[in-house]
Amino acid sequence: MRSKPLQLLFATSLASLVAVPVALAQHHEERHEEHHEERHEERHEERHYAPRPEPPAYRAHQPGAHPHGPVVRPHPVRVLAPKVIKWGAHPWKHWEHPEFSRPAYYWNWREVHNVSCVAEDSYGDQYPVTQTTFAGFGLQNMSAVEDDALDRCYSESGGDQSCYIATCSHF
Repeated sequence: MRSKPLQLLFATSLASLVAVPVALAQHHEERHEEHHEERHEERHEERHYAPRPEPPAYRAHQPGAHPHGPVVRPHPVRVLAPKVIKWGAHPWKHWEHPEFSRPAYYWNWREVHNVSCVAEDSYGDQYPVTQTTFAGFGLQNMSAVEDDALDRCYSESGGDQSCYIATCSHF
């Protein structure tokens, strides 16, 4: 008779010993997920860009003057110190700029190591941003670099609504 209560006591003790680590593991996993979500929220919001189609085949312009397009009058330009940032870092708050026609770049993407875009404000001040690239970097990633230059221009110009992409290059 004594063995049944001992067996019952042993079985319940064993069950509680098994339940505690399982409960601790579940609690740890829940905390890990909460912490991961908090860290994800702390990061800059993820931006989703419209897909960019491959550019059409390149054809050089006809020789001679180009009759269309606005005449750019000479104006003073200040070029601010370039900001070099790592891919994926967005140090400036995203400016919800008006949509614009994105340029088509005819670059040999396998040879591109850094991309630099310059945004210009209404005073002619230029805001260059340079980012390192990675294997597989291509046209589909250029919207992020262009937007970082626009975001910097908007942020550092005091909210100038006329910021636009002046140029992008690579090295």
